[in-house]
Amino acid sequence: MSFRESTFDFYSEGEHRARRAFELYEEGRAVEAAAELDIALESNPLSGRWHFDKGLSLDAMGRFEEAIAEYEASLELEADDAEILNALGVDYTRTGRYDLAIATFEEIERLYSDFEPCYCNRIITYTEMGRHEMAEEMFYLAQQIKPACALCFYNIGNSLFIRGEHQKAISCWKKTSALEAGHPQINYRIAQALWASGEDGEAREYFLKELRRNPGDVDVILSFGLFLIDGRHISSAREKFNRVLELEPGNCQALFWLGELSFNECDDAGAQSFFRQVVKKDSSKPGPRYRLAELSLRQNEAKQAYDYLVSEVQLEIEDAGVLVSMATMFLELDDMDYATNCLLRASDIDCSSADTYYYLGFVCCLKGELEDAEEFFKHALEISPDHFNTLKALSGLYLSIGRLECAYEKVQKAGSIDIDDGQLKQLRRAIRTRRILSSITAFMRCFCFPKTFWKGKIRRV
Repeated sequence: MSFRESTFDFYSEGEHRARRAFELYEEGRAVEAAAELDIALESNPLSGRWHFDKGLSLDAMGRFEEAIAEYEASLELEADDAEILNALGVDYTRTGRYDLAIATFEEIERLYSDFEPCYCNRIITYTEMGRHEMAEEMFYLAQQIKPACALCFYNIGNSLFIRGEHQKAISCWKKTSALEAGHPQINYRIAQALWASGEDGEAREYFLKELRRNPGDVDVILSFGLFLIDGRHISSAREKFNRVLELEPGNCQALFWLGELSFNECDDAGAQSFFRQVVKKDSSKPGPRYRLAELSLRQNEAKQAYDYLVSEVQLEIEDAGVLVSMATMFLELDDMDYATNCLLRASDIDCSSADTYYYLGFVCCLKGELEDAEEFFKHALEISPDHFNTLKALSGLYLSIGRLECAYEKVQKAGSIDIDDGQLKQLRRAIRTRRILSSITAFMRCFCFPKTFWKGKIRRV
């Protein structure tokens, strides 16, 4: 979206500033454009057009909340303007105010039913809301007005990609490319979908095509680096992350992934250096402290590991696997409360992980809460009937409470998965011994009566 076409004259200083702002915006100098518009608006705060233009400048700087205020001010002066309403709806979506965005686009539709952007942009809003059926409905409505809209195909491609319909997404994005070859990052999006579909050869071609067009696009280089890691091209991946650091020294994503590469190569000193740099530059980023805790445990630095873990657990961690791993480290450090906290958070993120419920059962066993432990173990086996560690743990639990047949059943099932496991062999021996002793005890109870049985029945001579 660009500034409105206007006829400028030099009647006032405000008009002069507004014209200069237009030129600066067109040159990509949004900060300077906004400053010129500030001066223009001082001379005439009742110009809806200038408020709108300032909103566009603020959008270009990513200052969406301030842009919304300018669009709202513009609408007070120029009500029912489709362009202003559309820009406002877009920024409501950007700031997560989806209901307001939908209401704004519906208002445009009521006023101007043939204004295609109000349908096209609703595809994005409904996709963000997870209402993909409505996103598709908006796509088909937009098609009736403008069948060859490259942005519509791009937006619905995003919805399809999120739903895992990668081939359909690829088809839509290739249509976007055909309609608008220079659409931003279109080859990158196609590359991502091809990668997700397992078509690595073609994905690589599209990554390279995007980088030939935009060799300094950091997002693409980072994603290409991850693609190369996935294909085990480690040295090439490292080169990409180092390239990012040349373009953006201190880029936390690049530093983190260089740390991951060093970590997996057991280069502890290198990994620590990278992860510490990330923590120093962005203390809110999940991941590096978790890795630093692992490295500290490797080096038997328990207190340091604990401090890193406690700092990490305060962050917004969205990876259930990481939370489970952190829980195991807290258990190793004898903190069951933090371990439980991590496991419960993991279960909220992913309720289909058997590992989570196995460890919850394990914690309950440590606390002596055996009934709760049994329930967690059973739930883990409902999710994954062959979960080896759970089968062993449940067998041990049943052994401890004397339910020998149940213990034997679980140990047999575990043995069908890994007969050579040392702990399993010990469990089997313990169960066998307890079953033998139980049989002897039952025999003694039946045939070796206690002395009190004859009390009062001995005849005196």
